[in-house]
Amino acid sequence: MISIDKDTLDSLLEKFRNEQQTLLPEVKLKNIFLTEKLRLVAGVDTAYWDAKGKTYGACCIVVIDFITHEVVEKVNSFGVVTIPYIPGFLAFRELPLIMDAVKKLTKQPDIYMFDGNGYLHHRHIGIATHASFYVDKPTIGVAKSYLKIKDVDFTMPDNHVGAYTDILIDNEIYGRTLRTTKSVKPIFISCGNWIDLETSTDIVMRLINKESRLPIPVRMADLETHVVRKKLQETL
Repeated sequence: MISIDKDTLDSLLEKFRNEQQTLLPEVKLKNIFLTEKLRLVAGVDTAYWDAKGKTYGACCIVVIDFITHEVVEKVNSFGVVTIPYIPGFLAFRELPLIMDAVKKLTKQPDIYMFDGNGYLHHRHIGIATHASFYVDKPTIGVAKSYLKIKDVDFTMPDNHVGAYTDILIDNEIYGRTLRTTKSVKPIFISCGNWIDLETSTDIVMRLINKESRLPIPVRMADLETHVVRKKLQETL
């Protein structure tokens, strides 16, 4: 477990909020690419564990071919984590690991999908949005559970594949509750950056198969974190 005193935490929170506020005006929920030219999509996920008084993290990135759904590349990174989990500021904990993994890629993804939120965030700067400025590519947030903001609940979409309801908060669409598989819990998607919500929805749905409610890159990255974490727990 990572333990920090109140003064240090308050200082971190002020720093983190300032950075988020600086980035927000640069967020553009518009496509900067043509979907028909999309070829490589990366899924990103991170896992954590405690050992010998330290907290470790591992980030896995799986790149797939958008057309064939075949795996093109898999990379990972790991290390000691020094930032505790602070709701709303996940990016500051995960970005060092993410960027270490990104540097190992030999293929250049056209878009990144993150296991987490993007614009669907208290300050519109979830991990998918924040990370876009570091990977310098369009991003999508794909979350398995709902981040409740301002006590606004989501509306369950109809029980058929592709059904969705938009998450409207203060008359602004933050994200979307999307049914990717019939009779299975929906997922929560949001724009990261440099992409609109309709395109994000279309890309997610085109990467769904019968194995999971999650799009293939995110699911495979999630599975890979379990494999990598297990191996590292045996050696560290």
